[in-house]
Amino acid sequence: MPEELTRKLPFSLITEQSLLGSILIDPDSFNEIADMLSATDFYLTEHTQIYLAMQELFLRNREIDIVTLIDMLVQKGIYDKSGGEEYIRLIAETVPNALNVKDYARIVKDKSSLRQLIAACGEILESAYSEQDEVASIIGTAESKIFSIAQGRDNKNFVHIRDVMLGVFDRLHQLGIDKNALQGTKTGFSGLDNVLAGMGNSDLVLVGARPGMGKTSFALNIATNVAQATKKKVCIFSLEMSSEQLVSRVLSSEAMVDSYALRTGELKPEDWDHLAEASSALSGCDILIDDTTGITVTGMKAKLRRVDNLGLVVIDYLQLMQADRKTDNRVQEVADISRNLKIMAKELNVPVICCAQLSRGPESRTDKKPMLSDLRDSGAIEQDADVVMFLYRDEYYKTDRDPSNQEVNIAEVIVAKNRHGSTGNVEMGWIGKYTKFRTIVKDSGTGGGA
Repeated sequence: MPEELTRKLPFSLITEQSLLGSILIDPDSFNEIADMLSATDFYLTEHTQIYLAMQELFLRNREIDIVTLIDMLVQKGIYDKSGGEEYIRLIAETVPNALNVKDYARIVKDKSSLRQLIAACGEILESAYSEQDEVASIIGTAESKIFSIAQGRDNKNFVHIRDVMLGVFDRLHQLGIDKNALQGTKTGFSGLDNVLAGMGNSDLVLVGARPGMGKTSFALNIATNVAQATKKKVCIFSLEMSSEQLVSRVLSSEAMVDSYALRTGELKPEDWDHLAEASSALSGCDILIDDTTGITVTGMKAKLRRVDNLGLVVIDYLQLMQADRKTDNRVQEVADISRNLKIMAKELNVPVICCAQLSRGPESRTDKKPMLSDLRDSGAIEQDADVVMFLYRDEYYKTDRDPSNQEVNIAEVIVAKNRHGSTGNVEMGWIGKYTKFRTIVKDSGTGGGA
């Protein structure tokens, strides 16, 4: 008989029994493992049903013990009134205590992941042998399957509402302890964070503006704030500027050194001190830069999947990206790109900030503040984005403006769409020579990005 036909799927009977037994002898241990695995991680159907019954007892705030568990299993028709008690008592006697319940849960999860990996590899083989799709699409799908398993998120099956409710209960419990515990990733600008309540994981955040408004600087300011505050990796895809130009902008903002002086090299002695201090602080941040021209979403995903402890992705900017599928219709290409960016944000489970150029619509209006209809190339961008922010500076349109004016100008961040909360305008300070946005604090609180 061929070797592959004699192989058995990874599974540990004693570990599954020990895990269920630990919960029976110490019901409080269910809290420790509820977010580590789901009922589908058990190999034996009977164990899956037992775990589901335990979940239901937990959600009903009922005690989990041999009597209540058997009663629940009988109600569900898993056991009849005369059967099942012997096996439930057996698993309760499998372990002397519940001290190792997390280790048991990890082993059960690992075995489940291996089984998922085997199934995914089978699907990948079938897809490759069939040759019924483009190679890039097959590879992308294969990467996505493996990545989902690696992240503990098997995307093959439906998720039952009871599993989701456990996560909701856990979230409510954490919020009861600390109101700020589960807020989204903060931009570092307090006024804006008050409106957004942070950027949610899997959010696609669009920053739109006319050329010269400072959208790149705004995105870089947020990227730096997030990297410093969270200690997570922030990945920046710069399709317009080289990595050196990008870092020069970041240095100018953080060191408060004139960007023109950085370009010309006309630096004062104190500038060098400020640059040394800023570069030391920035070197301790995990900011990763990719300046590949015309990269596709598939190319981005391939690189981002290899980044551990990812906290934020910044893309500058959308219209310079290449679509995975070439067509003569640029509007359709941009629609595909924006849709795939949203899928990427959801898959990576981190906020994705994407800058976008606006059409010339504002130039022809008396009120030049941008609107959702000004999004260039595709209305699908508005649909796919969770948050749409526009940058506007009234000073930009003044014909008598003095470019050498060193004073802080007022900029508006217009939150035109917010899927999770309110919209509104947030006033911020803009210091052009430092390419830096700052919070305008109107109370005693402290603003980030300063």
